[in-house]
Amino acid sequence: MIPLLLILAAYLLGSIPTSYWVGRGIYGVDLRGEGSGNLGATNTYRILGGKAALPVLVVDILKGWIPVALFPMALAGGNGIAGAGTGAGGEGWLLLFGGAAILGHVFSFWVGFRGGKGVATSTGVFLGLAPLALLVALGVWLLAVGVTRFVSLASILAALALPVAVALTPHRGGSGALAFSVALAAFVIFAHRANIRRLLQGSEGRVGSSKAGGRVPPIPPDAGGVL
Repeated sequence: MIPLLLILAAYLLGSIPTSYWVGRGIYGVDLRGEGSGNLGATNTYRILGGKAALPVLVVDILKGWIPVALFPMALAGGNGIAGAGTGAGGEGWLLLFGGAAILGHVFSFWVGFRGGKGVATSTGVFLGLAPLALLVALGVWLLAVGVTRFVSLASILAALALPVAVALTPHRGGSGALAFSVALAAFVIFAHRANIRRLLQGSEGRVGSSKAGGRVPPIPPDAGGVL
């Protein structure tokens, strides 16, 4: 019973619409109707600037890290994080907690089951599961952003690099972590399908293409992508 409640708690934690609350509560802006319409740190940065995007990014990462790093303590009877991730199906629960948090972020019940694309929350999950692999993926992301200035392309490339890095580095979650990373990579690519179309059309926005805090024309909801 406790594991099921923790899965629900992970979903509820992941579903906190950080960027929506920051946008509406502090700036009076509904980000669902601005820019890409995506409720994530990238769209927050494009529309509201870095001061708004930074806390959104940090909280969205924590939404993924907390279920993986702290929730297992309840399964281990308070004996520590490491013991909760091994034996008695513990490794499987880690993946379920992380997956629930990501789904909560992407399909938040607070905002009509819309949300972000799961990149920041997935980062938090793998910070708890496979920090070395995450470091490799982060390096790929930074390099791709620096070279191309496309956040979407960088996220896709980092997602593709993650399973390779998981396979080559120590990690929690057992053999299921690799399958989880492959599924996550596929999900991230699917979530960015509208961005891929815009990349191919040459209409995708680059980092620095508009002033921080400036508005950009909203993209119609039917343009695709997980919102």
